[in-house]
Formats: sequence, structure tokens, C-alpha cells
Amino acid sequence: MSKSIKALGLVSLMVLAAACGRNNNEEFVVVDPEPISQEPVHTGKFK
Repeated sequence: MSKSIKALGLVSLMVLAAACGRNNNEEFVVVDPEPISQEPVHTGKFK
């Protein structure tokens, strides 16, 4: 029974090391789209 507990611990340690060793951090870059039309600029009461 002691050998099976050691084997289970070894397998779980290997799984943990493999999971932590994978570094698949993909970076997502979000770019704001440009506005389709320009907003009107306030030029004053009379033009």
C-alpha cells in the first residue's frame, strides 16, 4: 500500500509540474475602431 501511495503522489506531482510548466499565455490586443463619421464641432452661435 505504501508503494501505491508513493506512486500516486509521484504521478500527481508530475501532473502539477506539467500543468505549471505550460506557459500558453496568449496576449489579446484590443484596438478601438475609428469612428465612422466625425462629430460636428461647435463653432458658435452664428457662423
